[in-house]
Amino acid sequence: MNDREVLAALYATVLNRRDNPKEGSYTCYLLDKGLDKILKKVGEECSETIIAAKNGDNSETVYEVADLIYHLMVMMVDQGIELDAVLSELDKRSEKTGNLKTFHQVDKNS
Repeated sequence: MNDREVLAALYATVLNRRDNPKEGSYTCYLLDKGLDKILKKVGEECSETIIAAKNGDNSETVYEVADLIYHLMVMMVDQGIELDAVLSELDKRSEKTGNLKTFHQVDKNS
């Protein structure tokens, strides 16, 4: 499976759980609890990803990134955001070059 197929399969699984709930499914649990619970999990996984990366533990970072992507997929399904919309946006961004943004610099000594 290529990268897009893996993401599409995950997205399809989340959609399937929404449309055909299964007893004991964590995905169904999240969707049933609603947006606040889903967003709480997205935030937790984001924080755990940051901590793993900061600790320099690549295997743990990979694990946490996968958790984050999964929870983002649940959020997308809950919000009616199509995977193709996100992939199209990423495609558009990959075509851009020289798009470094100028950031406001703060003098920390003042």
